Amino acid sequence: MTADIAQRIIVPLDVPSEADAIALIDQIPQVHFWKVGLELFVSCGPSILEQLKQRQKKIFLDLKFHDIPNTVAGACRAAATYGVDLLTIHATAGRPALSAAQKALQEGAQVAQMPPPKLIAITVLTSLSLRELALDLKIPLELPEYALQMGLLAQESGLDGIVCSPQEAEQVRQVCGDEFLIVCPGVRPQGSATGDQKRAMTPTAAIQAGANYLVIGRPITTAANPQQAFQSICAEFASA
Repeated sequence: MTADIAQRIIVPLDVPSEADAIALIDQIPQVHFWKVGLELFVSCGPSILEQLKQRQKKIFLDLKFHDIPNTVAGACRAAATYGVDLLTIHATAGRPALSAAQKALQEGAQVAQMPPPKLIAITVLTSLSLRELALDLKIPLELPEYALQMGLLAQESGLDGIVCSPQEAEQVRQVCGDEFLIVCPGVRPQGSATGDQKRAMTPTAAIQAGANYLVIGRPITTAANPQQAFQSICAEFASA
């Protein structure tokens, strides 16, 4: 298992309490990059971020901001003081909100004298299918085209990258270039259940499609031996 492979896998702390989170973090010390989402952050607030930083871990704060420009700007300005590495906002908040969020993030980081997080936009949630996009949300575009348009909107608004399913990553990479950050959830090793992920792909295929980071949760965190499961995924990379 090389360090580079391990550092490209982000493991979600999708647990209800700080105690559960710490137990999982300490159970898989090889994990370098952890994701803190809505459930855990609402449960315990920024104290879990301090626990991760004490262990010298990288942090993906996945709060998916979606509001008017002034509100997302204030949230990003505050989040810039946490010292996290990645932060999310919905691309569908619109160009003014995306631009305001990025500007406020830089301002907040400068005041706090900390490096600013990379701000990345959610394109299409990986739980959504083409049918739901068309029938429920009334969006007439094909999924890859819609994700690409959201990626271009994020790039034009000054953001660092996007979150998209691995199935949309290749086209985004081709159009948005090598410097644009692509984080892919919906990644499942061979033989794993996809659960509520409608557009899943294997880790190796996702990297080949252009992903910088892979978010892999339940195949690791719900395994009988999470540490072994993480090492097996890293080994799958190494042999590809």
